[in-house]
Amino acid sequence: MRARECTAEDVALLAQMNKYSLEDDDPEANLSLPHLENRMRDYINSGYKAFLFLIDEKVIGYALSNGAKPPIYLRQFFIVRDERRKGYGKQAFHLLLDLLGIQESDIDVYTWNDSTVRFWRTLGVDTRRNNKIVYTS
Repeated sequence: MRARECTAEDVALLAQMNKYSLEDDDPEANLSLPHLENRMRDYINSGYKAFLFLIDEKVIGYALSNGAKPPIYLRQFFIVRDERRKGYGKQAFHLLLDLLGIQESDIDVYTWNDSTVRFWRTLGVDTRRNNKIVYTS
């Protein structure tokens, strides 16, 4: 697995994966791709960094983080549906930590999404601070 930082050319792909992620959390989510593209462009232009995760040349997921102040805030983390349960999420998360040079991150997670919470707990995430889930290695 490898990761690469996203550029403006990746906004449409990021928005499509963000749409899938939102649908996973709420099947009735109805945000348009143009809206999500604009929002992703705004994130990237305001200091967020996005990374694509790839196996060979196939994109299997992405992460969106903001490092404006420690700990780094992981706003979005997504692995495509047909690549889940293969260990790629764990690999991608640890690769992201290495790329960012960090050992702690605030993670934005819908705590009512049981499968997402279970995933983060497999990584040792079980601490809460200020209603955020926090990862500390």
